[in-house]
Amino acid sequence: MPSLGTRGSFWTAGAVVAVALWTSACPTMTYPLYQAAWGISTTTVTWVFAAYPLTLIPVLLLLGHLADHLGTRVTMLLGLVAQFAGVLLFAVADGVPWLLAGRALMGLGVGLSIGPASLAMVEHSAPGRRERAGAVSTAVSALGIGLAMTVGGALTEYAPFPLHLNFFVLAAVVAVVAALVLCMPRHTPSPSEGRRRPRTITVPRGSRAVFAAGSIAFASSFLIGAIVLPLGAKIAHQLAGSTNALCTGALLSVFAGSITLFALLGRRLHVRVLVLFGAVGSLAAVWLFVLTGATRSLLLFFVASAVAGAAYAFDFAGGLTVLSRFAPAPYRAGMVSGGYLVGYAAQGIGAPALGAVVTAHGLMTGLVTGAAVSGGFFVLVAVVGLTVLTPLHRADRAAARHDAAPVRESAPAE
Repeated sequence: MPSLGTRGSFWTAGAVVAVALWTSACPTMTYPLYQAAWGISTTTVTWVFAAYPLTLIPVLLLLGHLADHLGTRVTMLLGLVAQFAGVLLFAVADGVPWLLAGRALMGLGVGLSIGPASLAMVEHSAPGRRERAGAVSTAVSALGIGLAMTVGGALTEYAPFPLHLNFFVLAAVVAVVAALVLCMPRHTPSPSEGRRRPRTITVPRGSRAVFAAGSIAFASSFLIGAIVLPLGAKIAHQLAGSTNALCTGALLSVFAGSITLFALLGRRLHVRVLVLFGAVGSLAAVWLFVLTGATRSLLLFFVASAVAGAAYAFDFAGGLTVLSRFAPAPYRAGMVSGGYLVGYAAQGIGAPALGAVVTAHGLMTGLVTGAAVSGGFFVLVAVVGLTVLTPLHRADRAAARHDAAPVRESAPAE
């Protein structure tokens, strides 16, 4: 079997991240159809959505270190197999139990694959270019979400079998990416890895403040996702007036496109700036969705989606960079998985709680409640980011001045 080089392995790991996010968002355009065809409530829809992050939590908690022992390649393959099975269950589903089982398998698959894939992008980065891995990982995550919206919207609106075909297409893509992962270099364990047995996520005592700052920044992006992914199509249709699934998907893909743009624009920013921009942008985004409902403006929905995407990019890249850059090497994979754990826990709690409010009191009340509660969390992210990351920023600047000093001293005299 042919073996991929460094560049090919980097982009294959990126494809795993993209497929993971495509899988996570793949039912977004189909949720309104399930409600219409099967007569299920918004609460049920958000519980189907939440089955995914709620499965991810024990997977990340119990198997977060698996890639440190089996290697990123094997762990990604296990995750892709589970994703494939979950997507197929959606493809043949004829009731809510099928959807719940499918989302659980998707959660298992993404939980196994996304942390190791993000780490593999760092490991297979070209020499001197590891800093770009966080930005590229965020960009390909956005690509996966964008594909879920546009491909899902087009197949839902214009192709036959709107409840099924979208998922057969995704299953084929997952299979192709798994074949590429098989061509990545095999993992060679080092003596320090010890016995190959899973451990729970461990955060060293001296890294707990860093872990808190990185993981809650990460969680901010997942809270934004808890609004856009299960309810975005409903907001576009009920409050912004969109009646075409492809149009709705295109509007929601603005969210993904904005993630890509701002991930690339923010890749040279220090993590402190990323985290602060993400917190402020997240706060603005949730209230813009409220304003969309108040004005029933399609244009404002476009703006809200774009701001939400920018905030997601800064939150995601900031959190991932904090966890991957400042974690001790033996704990890096576990701390990255721990960040995903905190993020998905926030999403798994937030989505069904928001859905219950929407079912009981209406979409506008749900949006206002969600904006108020999540807004307080975003303020906390900004405070923790300033407290923990400012000293790291100063240390980086001092180290840069120290590294530059010998160059100036060794320059020839005029």
